[in-house]
Amino acid sequence: MRPLTEVETKVVFEKLANYIGRNIALLVDNPQDPHVFRVQKDRVYYVSDKVANFATSVARKNLMSLGVCFGKFTKTGKFRLHITSLKYLAQYAKYKVWIKANGEMPFLYGNHVLKAHIGKMSEDIPEHAGVIVFSMNDTPLGFGISAKSTIEARNLQPTAIVTFRQGDIGEYLRDEDTLFT
Repeated sequence: MRPLTEVETKVVFEKLANYIGRNIALLVDNPQDPHVFRVQKDRVYYVSDKVANFATSVARKNLMSLGVCFGKFTKTGKFRLHITSLKYLAQYAKYKVWIKANGEMPFLYGNHVLKAHIGKMSEDIPEHAGVIVFSMNDTPLGFGISAKSTIEARNLQPTAIVTFRQGDIGEYLRDEDTLFT
């Protein structure tokens, strides 16, 4: 495991800022339990500073993972978030969308969020902003990108897409073979 380079840090923080805004500081600058980001085989892990220091005694080839996998770098250098980061994204989310019970299963099967499935949504969501998708009982189900702003979404047809799906908790079952490899 190694620390992120400046370029990698910038790419990761830009992606996280799309979902949690300035709350990134709350992820890293916690005086009681400081956490760091580390890279292992193109995957970015969010790990306690103490545990990261202990991991230095393990050879890189023997270390499979450590902490929570936030995402991975593609071959082109872009950063793609994994569903395993949902707990932290939901905790510090800037924009939220709640979907009705009839829209949960289509979303968990990998479909986008439609206007008919929206129960409520945060005010002032801009177009193409990162949103966290919750069930009506505040259970985080996934994350995505807003297709329309809140104001535009009010006037859409029921079959129009409001949020493009980026990740959902159904991936744990659909992609269980490749999620952690």
